[in-house]
Amino acid sequence: MPVDHNHPQATHETVAKVDHQVHAGASLAILSGRPLQPNSGIPLDLNWVQEVRVNTSAVERRAQSQVARRTVKKDWQAAWLLRAISCMDLTTLSGDDTEDRVRRLCAKARQPVQQDLVHRLGIEELDLKVAAVCVYHLFVETALRALEGSGIRVAAVSTGFPAGLSPLAERVAEIRRSVEAGANEIDVVITRALVFGGRWQALYDEIAAFKQACGAAHMKVILASGDLLTLRNVARAGVVAMMAGADFIKTSTGKEPTNATLPVGLVMTRAIREYAQQTGMAVGFKAAGGIRTAKQSTDWLAMMKEELGQSWMRAELFRFGASGLLGDIERQLEHHVTGRYSADYRHPIA
Repeated sequence: MPVDHNHPQATHETVAKVDHQVHAGASLAILSGRPLQPNSGIPLDLNWVQEVRVNTSAVERRAQSQVARRTVKKDWQAAWLLRAISCMDLTTLSGDDTEDRVRRLCAKARQPVQQDLVHRLGIEELDLKVAAVCVYHLFVETALRALEGSGIRVAAVSTGFPAGLSPLAERVAEIRRSVEAGANEIDVVITRALVFGGRWQALYDEIAAFKQACGAAHMKVILASGDLLTLRNVARAGVVAMMAGADFIKTSTGKEPTNATLPVGLVMTRAIREYAQQTGMAVGFKAAGGIRTAKQSTDWLAMMKEELGQSWMRAELFRFGASGLLGDIERQLEHHVTGRYSADYRHPIA
C-alpha cells in the first residue's frame, strides 16, 4: 500500500529545514535531536568489532517489507526524484573512457534535467545539479576544467580500483596524486583478504593511511560488499572503516557480481547509526552499482529517512554512484509532466 511520506515539496523543504538547523548548530547532522560532528575516527575497538552480529533473515525480511510499504506517487514522487538527482555521483569508470566522454558527462552533471522539463516542473530556482562526477585519476583535471564554477565536486577512484591489490605504498601514492591534481573526494577500496582473515588492526591501519593521504579531501571507503560473502563481514568492515576515519562508507565498486542491495544498505546504515550514537560523529553512506531505476532510488531514499533521518537525505551524507540511473529518472519526470514515457535515447548521459 502506498504511503505518502511528504507533501509535494516536502522532500526539499524538510531537508532545507534540516540544513538550516545543522548549519546553525555548526554540526554535520542531527540524529534523535543530537548534533553530530564530522567523523575524525577513534582508536580501534576490537571488542566492538567482535561483538557485531547480523540476523540475516531478519534483515532480508525488513528490506522486503520496506519495498512493499514505502511508495511515493505523483508530485511526491517527482520531489523525491529531484532529491535523488542532487545526491548523485554521476560516474564513468570504463576502460574506453576518453576526455570527450568525461566532458559530456560533466555537461550533463551541470544540467541533469533537460531545460524544457525544468521549466514545466517549475524548478528553475532549485539550480538542480548532481553532487559529484566520479572518474579515474587520469581524467581528474579534465573534469575539474569542465566543472569549474559549478560547485560540483570531482571524485577520483583510487588505491588500485577495483581490486585494491597493488602494494600499499603505490595505493597511497595514487591517492596523493589525485589530491594534488585537485580531486575533492577519493573513493578507496579495501583489501578484502584482511576481512576474511579477521585482521582488523591491519585493515584499520590501511584505511588510516588512506585517510592521511587524502588530507582535506573526503574519503569514501568501498567495502566491496559483493565480495565479502556475509552481512556480518560487511558490518564489521564498515565499523573498522568508520573507526579509521572514513567520511563515507560505500557498498560496492560496481564491478562485483553483486553490488548495492537493500539488505546490505540496511546493515551499513544501522552500523552508521550505532557509530553516531556511540561517538557523536556522522558518517555518510554511498550506494553504488546496479541502481538503474527511479523506483530503486526512492527505495534507497526511504531507507535513509527511516534508518538515519532527514539529515542523511542530503548530498553531504548520502550519494548514489550511478551511470544509468539519471536517464530513467528523467523519463519518469517527463511522464509526470506529459503523461507519456519517452524513449531512452531522448535522455543521453554521455
